[in-house]
Amino acid sequence: MKYLGGIAVGALVAAGTALLSATSNTKQDPISQLDRKLETGKASLEYAGEWGYLSSMLKQLDINTDSQILVFSKTSFQQDLISAAKPRALYFNDDIVIGAVQDAKVFEAVALDPTDGLQFFSLDQKKTSKPRFKAERGQCTFCHGPINKWAQGVMIATVFPAPDGKPFFSSGQLFQLTDHRSPFEDRWGGYYVTGTSGGIKHRGNAVAPDPKKPYDLDLTNTSNVTSLEGRFDVSKYLAQTSDIPALMTLEHQTVFTNMLTSLNAQFRANEDFPLPAEQLDAEVDKLVKFMLFIDETKLVSPIKGISTFTKTFAARGPRDKKGRSLRDFNLESRMFQYPLSYMIYSKAFDGLTQSARDRIYRRLHDALTGKLKTGGYEQLNLGRSREILEILVETKQGLPPFFTS
Repeated sequence: MKYLGGIAVGALVAAGTALLSATSNTKQDPISQLDRKLETGKASLEYAGEWGYLSSMLKQLDINTDSQILVFSKTSFQQDLISAAKPRALYFNDDIVIGAVQDAKVFEAVALDPTDGLQFFSLDQKKTSKPRFKAERGQCTFCHGPINKWAQGVMIATVFPAPDGKPFFSSGQLFQLTDHRSPFEDRWGGYYVTGTSGGIKHRGNAVAPDPKKPYDLDLTNTSNVTSLEGRFDVSKYLAQTSDIPALMTLEHQTVFTNMLTSLNAQFRANEDFPLPAEQLDAEVDKLVKFMLFIDETKLVSPIKGISTFTKTFAARGPRDKKGRSLRDFNLESRMFQYPLSYMIYSKAFDGLTQSARDRIYRRLHDALTGKLKTGGYEQLNLGRSREILEILVETKQGLPPFFTS
C-alpha cells in the first residue's frame, strides 16, 4: 500500500513492527470496532450500486460524502487504475480516511487508535456473504521507510503530474508534503480541486503537458473551478466535488495526527528508556505551535467551497454557551475562526500518556494567556486567545484546574 490516495503512508522507526489484526479485542480504532460488529452480526454492510459497500461503509463509520477529495495522480499501489478520467476518491472524518478506486479489488482505509496510533486496513470490493476488514501488515509500512518519526504516518502530498497522472520523480523525491503552513501555490498537485479562492493560485486541476518541462504546469482554467463536469464522468462518484475546505482540513488533520502519534510514542518509550528532556520539550512545543496555527499561511482572498462540507463539519461541535466552536471556519483571512485545532477533542489526544498531555496543556495555557512572547507565540492575538480559552473551558473535558483558576 504505497499511498492512500495522495496520502503517503510512513513506516515505524522500530524495525519489524507489525499491525495487529482487525479482530483484535485490544484495538479501539473505529474500523476495528466495526469489524468486530460485522463478525458478531451486530452490524452489516449493504452492497449497492456501482461502488458496492462504499456508501454503507461510510454510513457505518459516520463519514459524510461531502468530505470527498478526488486524486488523479498515480500515487497508489493501485496506480494502473487511476487516471484523470478515473480519479481515486477519499472520504474522511476525524479518525478515518477511506480510499476508493474504480474497478479496484479493495477499498483502502486508515484509522486512528487512541493509544496505538494509525492502523491500516483493506476491504474487498467484490460482493461476499460476510464482508470483513483485513489488517494490512507490513506492505503499508515497509515500502516507504520512515516518513513520520517514531510512528506510522499519513499525509497530503502534492506532485507535478503528467497528463496520464504519473508524477514527476526528481532528486529522490516523488512528492512534497503540505499543511496549513504551506504556500497555496505549492499545494494539491495531482488533485481535483473545486471551490473559489479569488486570487489564490494552487496546483490543483493541472498537469505538465510537456515531459521535457515537468515542472511547467498548465494552469489554464485550473483555479476557481465550480464544476468538474467535462473533466471526467462525475456521475460515477458519490459527490461531484473535491472542495478546497475539505482539502485544507485533511491537510491539517493528517500532520496533527503524525505529530501526536510521534510524540505519544516518544513519551511511551521514555517510560522505559529515558529520552533527553530537551527532545521531549521540543516535540511538545512543535505540536502546540501547530495546534495554534502559528505560521499559518494567511488568506489573501476569501475561500468558498461548493459542497456542504463547511456546514456538516462545523455541525459536529461541540459548542459553548455562546454558540462558538473550534470547528467554525473563517476562510476570509485564515482557516478557522478560533485557531486551535479541533483535534484536541479527539480520542487520540485523550489517549496520550498523562505526562505528555500534562505538558501539552501547560504549554498551551502559557501560550493562550500571553506568557510566551517569543518563538512564534508573539503572533497570537490575545483577544482571540481569550475566546479560545473560554471555548475550551466550556467544551473540553479533563482540563487541568489551572485553566479555570
